[in-house]
Formats: sequence, C-alpha cells, structure tokens
Amino acid sequence: MRSLNTGATGMLAQQLNVEVISNNIANMSTTGFKRQRAEFQDLLYQNLRRPGVTSSDANTIVPSGIQIGVGVRAAGVYRINEQGNLTSTGNPYDIAISGKGYFQITLPSGETAYSRAGSFQLDPTGNIVTADGYTLQPGITVPQGALSVNIDATGIVEAQIAGQAQPQQLGQIQLATFVNEAGLDAQGDNLFLETAASGQPTVGNPNAIGFGSLRQGYLETSNVNPVQEITNLISAQRAYEMNSKVITTSDEMLQVSSRLKS
Repeated sequence: MRSLNTGATGMLAQQLNVEVISNNIANMSTTGFKRQRAEFQDLLYQNLRRPGVTSSDANTIVPSGIQIGVGVRAAGVYRINEQGNLTSTGNPYDIAISGKGYFQITLPSGETAYSRAGSFQLDPTGNIVTADGYTLQPGITVPQGALSVNIDATGIVEAQIAGQAQPQQLGQIQLATFVNEAGLDAQGDNLFLETAASGQPTVGNPNAIGFGSLRQGYLETSNVNPVQEITNLISAQRAYEMNSKVITTSDEMLQVSSRLKS
C-alpha cells in the first residue's frame, strides 16, 4: 500500500506548512519581520509502465504509461521581502527604511550582521546601538548635551549643540543590499548574516540608486497579513486532515484484505 507512505509524507509536509504559518502569526508585531512561505515538490515516481516505450513489433508507442507518485517533500522556506508599513513612533532614534536595504550591525564577534529593524537607542557613551547593545555601522556617536538629533533621508546624522548656531554633522548611515535577499541566514533578534546564496553586500548611501531612503521617527512593521495567514492555516489544516484520511482509508482496505478467506 504505497498510499500509506504517500499520506504520511503529505501530513509531514502540512505540519511544516503550519509551523511556518504559526511563526508568521507569532511575529505579526515584530519590527521589520518578513513573512515566510513553504514550498513543496513531488517525490520520485515509480514507473510501472514507462511512457514512450514501444508496445508491439509494429513500433507502436505507449502514449502515457503508468507512473505512481510516492508523495511530497519540502523544497524550501523562503522570505517574501515586500515592504512593510511605516508607523510613526516619535522616537528620534527610530529609523525606518523605505525601499531596499539593510542596516549594518557589528556583532560582539566582530562579524557584520544585517537588519531591517531600525529601533535604535543610545548606549552610555552616546553610540547608536540596537536593543541588544550592538553598534550600528558605521559607528555614530551623539555628543553629550545634544539638544536634538536629525537624520535625513540620505542617512546624514546631525546634532544641534547648545551654543552653536549650525548643527554638527555626526556621520553618515549606510545601507547594504543583496542580489538574493532570500539567501540571508536568519539568526534571530532581527539579524541576518551573509551567505554564499545571498551574495556579497553592496554598500551605499540611502536614497541613492538601488537603495531605499530613511525615515526618522518611524519603524517598519511586519509585512504579515493576518487574514491571509489565517486562510493559509485553514487550508493547511484541511490538507492535513485529507492526508490523514488517506492513511485511514488505506488501513481499512488492508483490514478488508486481511479478512478475506480462501
């Protein structure tokens, strides 16, 4: 009964599908989160009668043959990197990216991570850091006693210092883009690492060609659509139930055959 194993592969596939959907729903409020989608492929086929073979001495051709599929498998789980909505926070160190690009974050190990979450703060020395204290790259330090900080769309950071008529330029925020954003390695904490699949980063100033612009006082929300995710969850649940019904039906057929008397 191939259908037993086939139904089992379908149940495992839908279990993975539900896990991906549940992660999307759990991160509905995560800043800069990008929803994911599971992709599936059919497994190898058993050829009981191969299509295209000759069926007689007259060279007649079998038009379709008999190929029996043995189930489904997960091919991958990829991120859908569409833009999330921008919401106003009023915090001058919250920065949203409108368009393509990632903030560059220096990890304690010295590696560079990448993030769409622009919820930054100041550490005790005035450096702009993430919620975990990781430094924004290139490093920008806000001097003590700064009256206000302004970040324009191109990433230039300026501070108004008491007693100075002109604002003081503190630095330039840069963004990184990748040829294949889906190939980035998710590390949790809204951070990603470069991989061979993502390609090497291209670094440039915001609002330049191929790079998004910055919005101070805003954050990018998750791009999860709750209605769509609930719909996908219902579809996955029904598919799981149908695959379990295949196993139940196969078991009933085996029971009937085992009760046959010679």
